[in-house]
Amino acid sequence: MNARELSKLSNAELHSKLDDAYRELFNLRFQRAQGKLTDTNAITKARHNIARIKTVLRQRQLAAEIAQSTQQTQK
Repeated sequence: MNARELSKLSNAELHSKLDDAYRELFNLRFQRAQGKLTDTNAITKARHNIARIKTVLRQRQLAAEIAQSTQQTQK
């Protein structure tokens, strides 16, 4: 999922996707340890997906903080 698609989701949906991505990464690491992982690039893809989700969440957090600080300065 790319960042543009992620930005259309709500915060709750993003947190849910983040939890799913962490579970997927855990399972992939577990498979690698057991020697059952065939696509070793899947771990990298899962880590990048987590980073994308965290980036969108952080952008929203910063935007909210900026909006809040501009409201306080206008009062």
